[in-house]
Amino acid sequence: MTEATDITATASAEVPSTGRGRSGGGRANRQAARLLSHTEAVPFLTRTLAPLEVLSEEGIALIEDNADSILERVGIWVRGYPRAIELFVAAGAEADGERVRFPHGLCRSIVQATAPRQYTQHGRNPLRNVEIGGMNTVFAPNYGSPFVRDLDNGRRYATLADFQNFVKLAYSSPYLHHSGGTVCEPVDIPVNKRHLDMVYSHLKYSDKPFMGSVTAKSRAQDSVDLARIGFGGDLADRTVMTSLINASSPLVWDETMLGSADVYASNNQACIFTPFILAGAMAPVTTAGVAAQSLAEALAGMAFAQLVRPGAPVILGSFASSMSMQTGAPTFGTPEPSLVLYVMAHLARRLGVPFRSGGSLSASKVADAQAAYESANTMQATILGGVNFVLHAAGWLEGGLSIGYEKFVLDCDQLGMMHTFVKGVDMSENGQALESICEQEPGMHFLGTAHTLANFETAFYRSNTADNSSYEQWLEEGSLDANQRANKVWKKALTDYDAPLLDEAVDEEMQDFIIRRKTEMPDEIG
Repeated sequence: MTEATDITATASAEVPSTGRGRSGGGRANRQAARLLSHTEAVPFLTRTLAPLEVLSEEGIALIEDNADSILERVGIWVRGYPRAIELFVAAGAEADGERVRFPHGLCRSIVQATAPRQYTQHGRNPLRNVEIGGMNTVFAPNYGSPFVRDLDNGRRYATLADFQNFVKLAYSSPYLHHSGGTVCEPVDIPVNKRHLDMVYSHLKYSDKPFMGSVTAKSRAQDSVDLARIGFGGDLADRTVMTSLINASSPLVWDETMLGSADVYASNNQACIFTPFILAGAMAPVTTAGVAAQSLAEALAGMAFAQLVRPGAPVILGSFASSMSMQTGAPTFGTPEPSLVLYVMAHLARRLGVPFRSGGSLSASKVADAQAAYESANTMQATILGGVNFVLHAAGWLEGGLSIGYEKFVLDCDQLGMMHTFVKGVDMSENGQALESICEQEPGMHFLGTAHTLANFETAFYRSNTADNSSYEQWLEEGSLDANQRANKVWKKALTDYDAPLLDEAVDEEMQDFIIRRKTEMPDEIG
């Protein structure tokens, strides 16, 4: 089980699309106006709140030691990728066939020697650049779902049109700093060709940072080549992609993931090395056990990237879910994965690399009360734990099998609240409001004070989906619930969508590249 899922099927959906065409008169004026409008966005989060830590110094050091012991005593199965074994052995590891064991602390020392603590991921629009690591948090949308859901059509297979819609929605949201990667699986495109359409969609319909394909080494290379064209023909050693590399837990790194990581690291593109763990199935049931195994797997992956290219950006990833011991199904929003998140974030800070985890996760099939509280529970730990890169921040349903249009909107609203929360307490003179308090007589309200009037527009976060009107006004406006209100929001966002600037010659070159690559290979369904 991995976060990126290849599903083969045929489906269609009637959704708005943006066609190609050359602009007419007044093109320069329109471009200038569009550039101005599209540069207005909420920047990535820079937290003032100290991360919450749930383990003592002794406890966290013990988990680090346990991870090193796992790598030394059990090792990693490096499946089908001899180059990785050769690099590990040259660095001091021991190989017995495809089983590689590492001297105590070797992987840690390799990572700490060269991996950056923080890096810039560049967007096609430089104003969209994000800083990953440190006290920064970057939100990216859902990833890997083969199904989509909306109030009008229910649950169905995702199509390329859906994929493009979610790229546009992510671009339109001020609270998503990143376009993501496989926001959903466009199953109407052959498996071996859909990565071309997905990467192109990120470059065409957004100018935010994005993720490349990892489902084959050749697809990773296609992603790099397309990005190079999209960024004007030369990446200039800039990191423009942050891509998801999943371990096959327990303790396996395979050819697909290592081959993709090899391509990205070689080209100075970032990799998130993420053990994908269902506790009790892919790891022990205990928090400390999951954390030690996760750290061991991630250390091996990050060490590989540093051996490929010292200094290549890496992220320590953690995706740990509890499971129902009655059915074996993954569960979300429960206490145990939150504890794992806090521990893994602490481990990443001590190691000196950025950390990825969290999101708006839920096992609910629809955007209901269960989806709300499970997502809120996960997001709270995400923010308090100090996660740097948050995948699945918007849209996730059904344990990741579905992405919901309405859920996407509702999650983005919550992300907006997090932007306010991480600022912490304003202790400026205005924030203390002492003079305003002293000017008022006891028993007098503050509704008309100068301080309230000066701050009323920015004092509190304003939701675009919550209804705070009176019962009578709510009835008069149609008695809409949260899903129905969100349905209107995403439809309006797509209607109002205005594509970012993209040089026509660059666009044509990308399309020519895609046509050439697609003609070079027959369709594959798996």
